[in-house]
Amino acid sequence: MKITLLTVGRLGRMVEAQLAVDYASRATASGRALALGPVEIVEVEARKPGKAAEAEVLRPHLEGAYVIACDEHGKVRPSRAFAEHLGRLRDDGHRKVVFLIGGADGLDPSILAAADETLAFGPQTWPHALARAIRCPAICRDEIKEGFINTTGQFHTIIKADHDTGRHVYDAFFDTIHLLHIVEPAATIEFVP
Repeated sequence: MKITLLTVGRLGRMVEAQLAVDYASRATASGRALALGPVEIVEVEARKPGKAAEAEVLRPHLEGAYVIACDEHGKVRPSRAFAEHLGRLRDDGHRKVVFLIGGADGLDPSILAAADETLAFGPQTWPHALARAIRCPAICRDEIKEGFINTTGQFHTIIKADHDTGRHVYDAFFDTIHLLHIVEPAATIEFVP
């Protein structure tokens, strides 16, 4: 299942852009065995100001995708629930999931209405450039966790009482991050004017 972070605005060479690219690469590598990925970042920019103009440049990228709009009023999901949800979307046959991250003023109401669901990062407000970097590590970490659960057959037994299993998941996560830092596949950010 292809995962796209579709964002309004161009980060260029900002530190947040490189952080998002790094995590998109890691999520792509860790998700292969789970049929999750590749993870790509697509930046779009409206020619006119305003949310309506931004909606027009976002719309062409949504066709055939399960759309999750990132919005402050969306559903807040803990990491495990987020991982399980991505797994269900994949298992239900969705071939593409698009996470929408709007510009400074958020997303146009027409885009929010067209989305299959909305997702919030929590009660805090995050800079939009940083929101891209936040979503990528969550995808990467949750794919590793789901892979561990599926491999061991412990679908719903990773609970607070099971410290060994939790420790193995976190060890696997950081070992994977370490390995990917040494040999990191290329990730792309596509800019669409």
